[in-house]
Amino acid sequence: MADDSKDEQQLSEDEKLAAEWEAAMEESGDEADSGEDEWAAAMAEAGETGKDDDVQAAPMEEFDHVSQQPSQGNGPAPDMDVILDIPVTISMEVGNTQIPIRNLLQLNQGSVIELDRLAGEPLDVLVNGTLIAHGEVVMVNEKFGIRLTDVISPGERIKRLQK
Repeated sequence: MADDSKDEQQLSEDEKLAAEWEAAMEESGDEADSGEDEWAAAMAEAGETGKDDDVQAAPMEEFDHVSQQPSQGNGPAPDMDVILDIPVTISMEVGNTQIPIRNLLQLNQGSVIELDRLAGEPLDVLVNGTLIAHGEVVMVNEKFGIRLTDVISPGERIKRLQK
């Protein structure tokens, strides 16, 4: 009996929620219908003007040349300010390895995992998972830091992304 009352209570709550959603959809449906009418009219108008025989498609080569040209001006583009405040994650990778789950489950405090790097080799500096530099570990005010020893050129980074 207790299960039946819980089911009925859940059903009534679900019905209330469904009714609220239905009311909200009806309210927004009127606005959406008028928006669809505007889009339909715009598409019809575009269809009428798009039937001209003297309209030709633009060749794609023109776009390629434009996109490869460097921006002209003395400072960064105005859109650059928006990008400069985006946070990114920087991580340093000492090395990595692959082990079976069986061995992973056997790890305890004090276990040693062999990595694919030799002692003294530079660490990889990754930004959002993309290699941008190599460096070495340093101590600064009792905190670890990394001194960059080699920064990957933008061209090389693009080549690595394409692989």
